[in-house]
Amino acid sequence: MSTSHLTDVPEPQYVMSAEGHRIATYAWGDLAGDTVLAVHGFASSTRDNWVETGWVRDLTSAGYRVIGMDQRGHGRSDKPHDARAYGIRPLVADVEAVLDTYLVDRAFYLGYSLGARVGWEVAQQFGDRLERVVLGGVPDGIPLGRLDLAQVRAYVESGTPVQHTVTQNYIRLVERVPGNDLRALLALAEAMRQTADPAVGTVPQQPVLFATGSLDAIIEGSRALAAACPRGRFVEIPDRHHFNAPGSRIFRAEALAFLAEP
Repeated sequence: MSTSHLTDVPEPQYVMSAEGHRIATYAWGDLAGDTVLAVHGFASSTRDNWVETGWVRDLTSAGYRVIGMDQRGHGRSDKPHDARAYGIRPLVADVEAVLDTYLVDRAFYLGYSLGARVGWEVAQQFGDRLERVVLGGVPDGIPLGRLDLAQVRAYVESGTPVQHTVTQNYIRLVERVPGNDLRALLALAEAMRQTADPAVGTVPQQPVLFATGSLDAIIEGSRALAAACPRGRFVEIPDRHHFNAPGSRIFRAEALAFLAEP
């Protein structure tokens, strides 16, 4: 990727999910380099989370091959409106499909927010394929549990103004990213309400770096998840909240140093 075009994104290569949904993927860097699979957060995309914030630039400069994927319902991937198309299991299966399609046996995982919650599951289910895992802004409890879904539904169906502050922030995030489909993201949020709390049950066994903004309401929950992992480590991203932490240079530097450890 040219340094004069730091936000260039190649045309996507599509991976088919088990149900036939197209998952948009993008690749950068040397094929011989170690692979980093980057998975973005809710209402974001590969471009928004990883390209425009400098992650792809820094990772490829460090010699990594980067594969980014737009999660279903996001970016240039298919956006079904049925909640049955979503949930943690299909999102995890999409990650496996991407690794299989790209013939990646071993990789590093980089996830933020929803992508980190998916990564928590992937790290356990496919632990032999993920050497190190970076989970930024990983939500404790039920993913997207702070959203007032009734207000989102009323906003989608009739334009009723949203009063709930956290939900307003998510709506602004959705509308900020071109191509977002609020009905698809509402369906995803509804499905995620059936997801188990990550604090209950097993935990990843490989080295995991947890990083959360100091101004993020979920910071203590993220810190607790890190403490529960036998090889977990926690980094507080100073002066960042949930929506701007991915752009932190400190976050990038900590993650790069972690991935480079023997």
